[in-house]
Amino acid sequence: MSAATIQAAEAAWQQARRRRRGAWAGWGLSFLTAILVASWVGEVDLARLARGLPMAADYVWRTVPLLRWDTLGDDLAEWFWGLDHWVVLLLDTLLIAYAGTLLGAAAALLFSFPAAATLAPRWAVSLSRRVLELARTVPTLVFALIFVYAFGLGPFAGVLALALHSWGALGKQFAEVHENADLRPVEAVRSAGGTWPQAMRFGVLPQSLPDMLSFGLLRFEINVREASVLGIVGAGGIGEELYLSVRQFSYPDISAILLLILLTVTLIDLACGRLRHRLIGPGAAAGA
Repeated sequence: MSAATIQAAEAAWQQARRRRRGAWAGWGLSFLTAILVASWVGEVDLARLARGLPMAADYVWRTVPLLRWDTLGDDLAEWFWGLDHWVVLLLDTLLIAYAGTLLGAAAALLFSFPAAATLAPRWAVSLSRRVLELARTVPTLVFALIFVYAFGLGPFAGVLALALHSWGALGKQFAEVHENADLRPVEAVRSAGGTWPQAMRFGVLPQSLPDMLSFGLLRFEINVREASVLGIVGAGGIGEELYLSVRQFSYPDISAILLLILLTVTLIDLACGRLRHRLIGPGAAAGA
């Protein structure tokens, strides 16, 4: 290899290196500019944050009850004085999440087939996806406020709010699962004279069912957490009791209710995680 060739290769390498450095510098400057603009729009104030952190820590500390070893039983009984009532409200929360997830999943199943690009005409895919986007874009609390206004206080508003949001979220996920299905069973059903719904039922659904059940369990976990706060707007469940405790400055009650919610959500997460692991297999679960 001649010296001229080596020099040309080195010059090209240096030019590519300078180009990469320039690109990284441009991306870094854009990222820094975005952070500064976001900080300005969000009114980020480090001094205000430093003043507020001790107050937040003081509020949290107030919720921690005084537990003495010699009177531990009495102290715990006083801390969880409303345990029977709170457990009933927690069960209401679980039922709200279960009913909302079930209704949302049923609606999502119906809309997921026309929303899959490989299974339906383009106009049907576009229309179905826009409807699903609307359902999952509106926050659950906003849906709950609307339904509380329409149907009054109580769990019914919470169930409808969770069902609508779950419909939009699960519909998109189910449609993506359908798009990865093998189309040969669909073609076999259609060539045997089957209708489009029959092709979806017997050609696509058996392939998609394990992943759909996994997504449904994950949505149930999310809805349990969502249902825990829907009571703030009067949609039933343990959230309403938590909101009342916060407004009345009943600090020990706040920590007791939060501890019960945390324990319940943890158990639900563990149980649903094991079910998902059994449904989709160890390899798929690890990859997810």
